[in-house]
Amino acid sequence: MSKKTYSIQSTPHEVLQSLEELGLRLRANRIAQGWTLRETAARLFCSQNTYRAIETGKPSASIGIIANALWLFGQLDSLNSVAKVPLNLGGIKRVRHPKHQSSPGSIREDEREF
Repeated sequence: MSKKTYSIQSTPHEVLQSLEELGLRLRANRIAQGWTLRETAARLFCSQNTYRAIETGKPSASIGIIANALWLFGQLDSLNSVAKVPLNLGGIKRVRHPKHQSSPGSIREDEREF
């Protein structure tokens, strides 16, 4: 049985749709090469189920294997167009937190008491 992850369960519809479209494009590339799902998975050093999850747009698929698949099909340059850097970065300053302030995601001692 697979492990349930709340972040995957709450994936927005637009994200799921984009992942499905990416999977269809990867499938089209695989078919254009004349490779079976088994052959493609072997070339990527992953299981058939893992590669099938990528082609079906499962949000739990590894970005590393997706990047390897893009490389395998000669499409790795398309990954460089993802998450472009904003042009207005010049005005952003680094924020320093006081030493006594805890970092985000950590729990202070006074918050540990229930």
